[in-house]
Amino acid sequence: MNAPMKTGRLILMPNTLDFGVDDSLDLREVLPQRVIEQAARLTHWAAESAKTTRALLKRVDAIAPLVQPLQAMQIVELPRPPKGGRGGGDDAAAWLALLDPVQAGHDVGLISEAGLPAVADPGARLVALAHEAGIEVVALAGPSSLLLALAASGLNGQSFAFVGYLPVDAAPRAARIRELETLSAKAQQTQLLIETPYRNEALRQALLAALKPGTRLSISVGLTLPGGWTQTATVADWRSNGTKLPDRIPAVFSILA
Repeated sequence: MNAPMKTGRLILMPNTLDFGVDDSLDLREVLPQRVIEQAARLTHWAAESAKTTRALLKRVDAIAPLVQPLQAMQIVELPRPPKGGRGGGDDAAAWLALLDPVQAGHDVGLISEAGLPAVADPGARLVALAHEAGIEVVALAGPSSLLLALAASGLNGQSFAFVGYLPVDAAPRAARIRELETLSAKAQQTQLLIETPYRNEALRQALLAALKPGTRLSISVGLTLPGGWTQTATVADWRSNGTKLPDRIPAVFSILA
């Protein structure tokens, strides 16, 4: 009698926070050696971006040689969200197909463009499907811009919420900011939010216009990258300091009323 085929695992593989563009970054400064070695052993990937996944694997290969050439890797991108949407796509068959290699006995690495997969990331849907299918899910340690920003902010780390993106249009965005400020004051809860980098400065200005002068605002830019920084001050102080944000580097915004 043939033994049953061994099922693979879904490995949640952390990525750097530079989107693979900083050639000066030493991978070992942001990822544990165990994680780098695990990445080198994987041959199947479910990726938010194939481009940034290849960039990471090239860095990995310089430290721990890949088990097979990069060109031979199976890197499949996650289904795209519906046009105008921010979440995961609704093609159920395409999502399930990402787990086919696991059913065939291969470990599959789930990887985001930056940071931890499935955190502020559409990969969470694949993790949920893995659990439904009884597939083992293994999370590996790596950088999370949200938690790094929270830790560096000095705001309340005992109670916090990630609220994602705000509306783009000015009026609903301002209303949402005031809503979050009211919630923060009532619960003494830090509210964390992000934006597409080219809108960083627009969001900063919207926050300064809508928030009360005494509310504390923390902004983290380019975390783990050379020149990255975190600054926390009251809205009144932010209004007077003249800081402007870069439009190509990710930022995390945190408020506590």
